[in-house]
Amino acid sequence: MKHDSVRVVCLILMACIAVASGFADESVHSFETIILETFDHNDQSQYDWKLEGSKFITKTGSVTYPRLAYANEYPSALFPSKDGKDANGNALNSLGINGAFDRNGYNWIDVSPVLIADDPSTGKQAGDLAEIPIRGRTSSISLWVWGANLDYSIDVYVKDYQGIVYRLKLGDLNYVGWRKLTATVPANIPQSHKSAPYLRPIQLMKFRIWTKPYEQVSNFYVYFDQLTALTDVYEIIYDGSAIEYSATRSDIWSTDDNGGSGQ
Repeated sequence: MKHDSVRVVCLILMACIAVASGFADESVHSFETIILETFDHNDQSQYDWKLEGSKFITKTGSVTYPRLAYANEYPSALFPSKDGKDANGNALNSLGINGAFDRNGYNWIDVSPVLIADDPSTGKQAGDLAEIPIRGRTSSISLWVWGANLDYSIDVYVKDYQGIVYRLKLGDLNYVGWRKLTATVPANIPQSHKSAPYLRPIQLMKFRIWTKPYEQVSNFYVYFDQLTALTDVYEIIYDGSAIEYSATRSDIWSTDDNGGSGQ
Protein backbone atom coordinates (compact mmCIF):
# COMPACT_ATOMS: atom_id res chain seq x y z
CA MET A 1 0.00 0.00 0.00
CA LYS A 2 2.87 2.32 0.83
CA HIS A 3 4.34 1.85 -2.64
CA ASP A 4 0.93 2.52 -4.23
CA SER A 5 0.59 5.79 -2.31
CA VAL A 6 4.04 6.91 -3.44
CA ARG A 7 3.16 6.00 -7.04
CA VAL A 8 -0.07 8.05 -6.89
CA VAL A 9 1.80 11.06 -5.53
CA CYS A 10 4.40 10.77 -8.29
CA LEU A 11 1.70 10.59 -10.96
CA ILE A 12 0.01 13.69 -9.57
CA LEU A 13 3.31 15.58 -9.54
CA MET A 14 4.05 14.53 -13.11
CA ALA A 15 0.60 15.71 -14.23
CA CYS A 16 1.14 19.08 -12.53
CA ILE A 17 4.52 19.47 -14.20
CA ALA A 18 3.02 18.61 -17.59
CA VAL A 19 0.29 21.24 -17.17
CA ALA A 20 2.76 23.86 -15.97
CA SER A 21 5.16 23.18 -18.84
CA GLY A 22 2.35 23.24 -21.39
CA PHE A 23 2.82 26.97 -21.87
CA ALA A 24 6.33 26.35 -23.15
CA ASP A 25 5.51 23.16 -25.06
CA GLU A 26 5.28 23.92 -28.77
CA SER A 27 5.10 20.28 -29.87
CA VAL A 28 1.33 20.44 -30.42
CA HIS A 29 0.15 22.24 -33.57
CA SER A 30 -3.03 23.07 -35.44
CA PHE A 31 -2.19 24.62 -38.80
CA GLU A 32 -4.69 26.57 -40.89
CA THR A 33 -4.45 28.63 -44.06
CA ILE A 34 -6.04 32.00 -43.34
CA ILE A 35 -7.14 34.42 -46.06
CA LEU A 36 -5.89 37.88 -45.10
CA GLU A 37 -6.99 39.79 -48.21
CA THR A 38 -8.77 38.89 -51.45
CA PHE A 39 -8.28 42.27 -53.21
CA ASP A 40 -11.85 41.93 -54.49
CA HIS A 41 -12.58 45.46 -53.20
CA ASN A 42 -16.23 44.80 -52.37
CA ASP A 43 -18.51 45.55 -49.43
CA GLN A 44 -16.73 42.90 -47.33
CA SER A 45 -13.27 44.44 -47.73
CA GLN A 46 -11.53 45.79 -44.64
CA TYR A 47 -8.60 47.39 -46.43
CA ASP A 48 -7.81 49.58 -49.36
CA TRP A 49 -4.24 49.90 -50.64
CA LYS A 50 -1.83 52.80 -51.05
CA LEU A 51 1.21 53.05 -53.33
CA GLU A 52 4.39 55.03 -52.73
CA GLY A 53 7.40 55.18 -55.04
CA SER A 54 11.05 55.93 -54.36
CA LYS A 55 12.99 59.02 -55.45
CA PHE A 56 12.99 58.65 -59.23
CA ILE A 57 9.32 57.74 -59.70
CA THR A 58 8.01 59.24 -62.95
CA LYS A 59 5.80 62.32 -62.73
CA THR A 60 4.06 63.78 -65.75
CA GLY A 61 1.47 66.45 -66.31
CA SER A 62 -1.43 64.05 -66.66
CA VAL A 63 -0.27 60.90 -64.85
CA THR A 64 1.51 60.47 -61.53
CA TYR A 65 3.11 57.11 -60.89
CA PRO A 66 2.76 54.63 -59.33
CA ARG A 67 -0.85 54.01 -60.31
CA LEU A 68 -3.31 51.59 -58.68
CA ALA A 69 -6.44 49.95 -60.07
CA TYR A 70 -8.71 47.00 -59.27
CA ALA A 71 -9.06 44.70 -62.27
CA ASN A 72 -11.49 41.87 -62.94
CA GLU A 73 -8.56 39.49 -63.42
CA TYR A 74 -7.44 36.51 -61.33
CA PRO A 75 -5.39 33.29 -61.53
CA SER A 76 -7.45 30.52 -63.11
CA ALA A 77 -5.47 27.98 -61.08
CA LEU A 78 -7.04 29.52 -57.98
CA PHE A 79 -10.50 30.38 -59.33
CA PRO A 80 -11.84 28.09 -62.09
CA SER A 81 -14.73 30.50 -62.69
CA LYS A 82 -15.14 31.64 -66.29
CA ASP A 83 -17.52 34.54 -65.70
CA GLY A 84 -15.31 36.61 -63.39
CA LYS A 85 -17.50 36.03 -60.32
CA ASP A 86 -17.35 33.89 -57.21
CA ALA A 87 -20.05 31.47 -55.98
CA ASN A 88 -21.97 34.40 -54.45
CA GLY A 89 -21.97 36.45 -57.63
CA ASN A 90 -19.32 38.94 -56.47
CA ALA A 91 -16.64 40.12 -58.89
CA LEU A 92 -13.25 38.42 -58.62
CA ASN A 93 -10.72 41.22 -58.70
CA SER A 94 -7.00 41.67 -58.28
CA LEU A 95 -4.90 44.69 -57.35
CA GLY A 96 -3.13 46.21 -60.35
CA ILE A 97 0.05 48.26 -59.97
CA ASN A 98 1.46 50.39 -62.80
CA GLY A 99 4.93 51.80 -62.20
CA ALA A 100 7.46 53.92 -64.06
CA PHE A 101 10.81 55.46 -63.08
CA ASP A 102 12.96 58.10 -64.73
CA ARG A 103 16.18 56.13 -64.38
CA ASN A 104 17.35 52.59 -63.77
CA GLY A 105 18.51 51.50 -60.34
CA TYR A 106 17.34 49.88 -57.14
CA ASN A 107 13.98 51.65 -57.28
CA TRP A 108 11.05 50.51 -55.18
CA ILE A 109 7.28 50.76 -54.85
CA ASP A 110 5.63 50.21 -51.46
CA VAL A 111 2.17 48.62 -51.43
CA SER A 112 0.59 49.30 -48.02
CA PRO A 113 -2.84 48.54 -46.55
CA VAL A 114 -5.03 51.42 -45.40
CA LEU A 115 -8.30 51.33 -43.49
CA ILE A 116 -11.55 51.59 -45.42
CA ALA A 117 -13.51 52.61 -42.31
CA ASP A 118 -12.70 54.16 -38.93
CA ASP A 119 -11.37 51.76 -36.28
CA PRO A 120 -12.52 52.86 -32.78
CA SER A 121 -10.36 50.20 -31.09
CA THR A 122 -7.15 51.84 -32.32
CA GLY A 123 -8.34 55.40 -32.88
CA LYS A 124 -7.31 55.24 -36.55
CA GLN A 125 -9.49 56.74 -39.26
CA ALA A 126 -10.39 55.65 -42.77
CA GLY A 127 -7.40 56.18 -45.04
CA ASP A 128 -4.80 55.73 -42.29
CA LEU A 129 -2.07 53.15 -42.76
CA ALA A 130 -3.04 49.80 -41.28
CA GLU A 131 -1.20 46.73 -40.05
CA ILE A 132 -2.95 43.45 -40.85
CA PRO A 133 -2.97 41.14 -37.80
CA ILE A 134 -2.32 37.45 -38.39
CA ARG A 135 -3.92 35.07 -35.90
CA GLY A 136 -1.73 32.41 -34.25
CA ARG A 137 1.94 31.69 -34.95
CA THR A 138 2.64 32.38 -38.62
CA SER A 139 4.79 29.89 -40.52
CA SER A 140 4.58 31.49 -43.97
CA ILE A 141 2.91 34.26 -45.96
CA SER A 142 1.77 33.70 -49.56
CA LEU A 143 0.60 35.99 -52.35
CA TRP A 144 -0.44 35.32 -55.93
CA VAL A 145 1.53 37.70 -58.16
CA TRP A 146 1.28 38.29 -61.91
CA GLY A 147 4.69 38.90 -63.45
CA ALA A 148 5.75 40.19 -66.87
CA ASN A 149 9.17 38.48 -66.99
CA LEU A 150 10.98 41.50 -65.60
CA ASP A 151 13.91 40.88 -63.28
CA TYR A 152 12.31 42.46 -60.24
CA SER A 153 11.77 41.08 -56.75
CA ILE A 154 9.23 41.55 -53.98
CA ASP A 155 9.55 41.61 -50.19
CA VAL A 156 6.98 41.51 -47.39
CA TYR A 157 7.46 43.48 -44.17
CA VAL A 158 6.13 42.20 -40.84
CA LYS A 159 6.28 43.55 -37.30
CA ASP A 160 6.52 41.56 -34.07
CA TYR A 161 4.84 42.35 -30.75
CA GLN A 162 7.87 44.37 -29.63
CA GLY A 163 7.54 46.71 -32.61
CA ILE A 164 10.57 45.33 -34.46
CA VAL A 165 10.15 45.26 -38.27
CA TYR A 166 11.50 42.42 -40.43
CA ARG A 167 11.91 42.21 -44.20
CA LEU A 168 11.20 38.79 -45.73
CA LYS A 169 11.81 37.96 -49.37
CA LEU A 170 8.62 36.85 -51.08
CA GLY A 171 10.22 36.02 -54.43
CA ASP A 172 11.47 37.12 -57.85
CA LEU A 173 9.18 38.33 -60.63
CA ASN A 174 11.20 37.08 -63.62
CA TYR A 175 8.37 34.93 -64.97
CA VAL A 176 5.22 35.38 -67.06
CA GLY A 177 1.69 35.11 -65.68
CA TRP A 178 0.36 34.19 -62.27
CA ARG A 179 2.46 32.44 -59.65
CA LYS A 180 2.04 31.86 -55.93
CA LEU A 181 4.99 33.33 -54.05
CA THR A 182 5.72 32.37 -50.44
CA ALA A 183 7.89 33.86 -47.70
CA THR A 184 8.85 31.67 -44.76
CA VAL A 185 8.69 33.35 -41.36
CA PRO A 186 11.94 32.42 -39.55
CA ALA A 187 11.93 31.02 -36.04
CA ASN A 188 13.95 33.95 -34.70
CA ILE A 189 10.93 36.25 -35.04
CA PRO A 190 9.22 35.96 -31.62
CA GLN A 191 5.55 35.03 -31.74
CA SER A 192 5.03 33.80 -28.19
CA HIS A 193 5.91 34.77 -24.64
CA LYS A 194 6.30 32.98 -21.33
CA SER A 195 3.55 35.07 -19.72
CA ALA A 196 -0.09 35.42 -20.74
CA PRO A 197 -1.20 36.20 -23.32
CA TYR A 198 1.07 33.41 -24.52
CA LEU A 199 0.61 34.04 -28.26
CA ARG A 200 2.08 37.31 -29.57
CA PRO A 201 1.11 37.36 -33.29
CA ILE A 202 2.97 39.27 -35.97
CA GLN A 203 1.38 41.93 -38.18
CA LEU A 204 1.78 42.47 -41.92
CA MET A 205 2.86 46.02 -42.73
CA LYS A 206 3.47 46.25 -46.49
CA PHE A 207 4.97 44.81 -49.65
CA ARG A 208 7.88 46.34 -51.53
CA ILE A 209 8.56 45.78 -55.23
CA TRP A 210 12.24 46.24 -56.16
CA THR A 211 13.67 46.98 -59.62
CA LYS A 212 17.25 46.13 -60.57
CA PRO A 213 19.74 48.49 -62.24
CA TYR A 214 20.02 46.53 -65.49
CA GLU A 215 16.24 46.07 -66.00
CA GLN A 216 13.96 48.48 -67.85
CA VAL A 217 11.73 50.62 -65.62
CA SER A 218 10.01 53.00 -68.07
CA ASN A 219 6.56 51.35 -67.76
CA PHE A 220 5.60 48.10 -66.05
CA TYR A 221 2.66 46.27 -64.47
CA VAL A 222 2.31 43.90 -61.51
CA TYR A 223 -0.90 42.34 -60.13
CA PHE A 224 -1.65 40.93 -56.66
CA ASP A 225 -4.31 38.43 -55.62
CA GLN A 226 -5.28 36.20 -52.66
CA LEU A 227 -3.03 37.04 -49.72
CA THR A 228 -2.89 34.14 -47.24
CA ALA A 229 -0.93 32.95 -44.22
CA LEU A 230 -0.17 29.44 -43.00
CA THR A 231 -0.49 29.75 -39.25
CA ASP A 232 -0.53 27.55 -36.17
CA VAL A 233 -3.72 28.48 -34.33
CA TYR A 234 -3.28 26.00 -31.47
CA GLU A 235 -3.88 27.68 -28.11
CA ILE A 236 -3.59 26.27 -24.61
CA ILE A 237 -6.92 26.41 -22.80
CA TYR A 238 -6.87 26.84 -19.04
CA ASP A 239 -9.21 28.13 -16.35
CA GLY A 240 -9.28 31.87 -17.07
CA SER A 241 -7.76 31.78 -20.56
CA ALA A 242 -10.67 33.84 -21.91
CA ILE A 243 -9.39 36.83 -19.94
CA GLU A 244 -6.45 37.08 -22.36
CA TYR A 245 -8.70 38.26 -25.19
CA SER A 246 -11.94 39.25 -23.49
CA ALA A 247 -13.25 42.77 -24.07
CA THR A 248 -13.88 42.97 -20.33
CA ARG A 249 -10.17 43.69 -19.86
CA SER A 250 -10.64 47.18 -21.33
CA ASP A 251 -13.90 47.53 -19.39
CA ILE A 252 -12.04 46.81 -16.18
CA TRP A 253 -9.01 49.02 -16.67
CA SER A 254 -10.39 52.03 -18.54
CA THR A 255 -12.99 53.20 -16.00
CA ASP A 256 -10.68 55.74 -14.37
CA ASP A 257 -7.05 56.88 -14.20
CA ASN A 258 -6.31 54.54 -11.31
CA GLY A 259 -6.93 51.49 -13.48
CA GLY A 260 -10.33 50.48 -12.17
CA SER A 261 -13.47 51.43 -10.36
CA GLY A 262 -12.29 49.91 -7.09
CA GLN A 263 -15.48 47.91 -6.79
